[in-house]
Amino acid sequence: MKIIQRTRLWFFISFCLLSLAIGGMVWNSFARGSFINLGIDFTGGTLINLRFDQKVTTSQVRDVLAKFELQKSVIQMSGEKDVFIRTDPISTQKRVEFTGELEKEYGNVELLEVDMIGPVIGKELRVQAFWALLLASLGIIGYVSFRFEFKYAVAALIAVLHDAIITTGVVAFLWRDIELPFIAAILTIMGYSINDTIVIFDRIRENLKKYGKKRFVDVVNKSIAETLPRSINTVLTTTIVVLCLLFFGGKTLKDFSLVLLVGFSIGTYSSIFIASPLIALWEKRK
Repeated sequence: MKIIQRTRLWFFISFCLLSLAIGGMVWNSFARGSFINLGIDFTGGTLINLRFDQKVTTSQVRDVLAKFELQKSVIQMSGEKDVFIRTDPISTQKRVEFTGELEKEYGNVELLEVDMIGPVIGKELRVQAFWALLLASLGIIGYVSFRFEFKYAVAALIAVLHDAIITTGVVAFLWRDIELPFIAAILTIMGYSINDTIVIFDRIRENLKKYGKKRFVDVVNKSIAETLPRSINTVLTTTIVVLCLLFFGGKTLKDFSLVLLVGFSIGTYSSIFIASPLIALWEKRK
């Protein structure tokens, strides 16, 4: 298996994917006014808690909200009769109107709570999301440098950022809402990707001790070949679970699952075809 000998091909593929991802976000900024579609968690909005006299579903509530152009609202059930709605900022009159429409369709509706999420809170969430990603990146550099060498940490971080950018580009291209679960999904992808990368790095270290007289490139190729079945089996099993969530989960889980599906696939690719070739390239230049 000659993975490292085709490094230029893998880097070219990643360059194309990254270019499409970044290009898609830039196009969004001109065509839609924003790189990505920030959701209510980041831009602010209205939180409404309603209680029905009878059992309702999110689809029934969404059908009514669609009449008031609020079909993109995030709807969550608490039990069979309590509904939490996160929607764009709306006036009291509009809230009264769609609440009245819900009463016509499904009986008495009790308004339990109404909260406004202002832009200040949204800004705080953006800052917190940035720090979460930054601390995760620093943690990766620290852990991998401690367990291996600094060059391994740099290669792993580049691969992880590669995964995050491409995944974000896909979500931006599809114009899906970016909510807090998206940040959780990105952090999950980073954890998955770094775990897969460390397995390969660990095998490289073992084989360097075992086959010290071989060329470094040959050792890396052999290590990838030995860990490839494990990587394939892992991504296939996780993909099956994520696909079940994507097709059978609710609306909130669908977006979360889509991000995971893209990220896990790209993460497996980067561990094999980006992180490992970067180590070989570093060693060659050294």
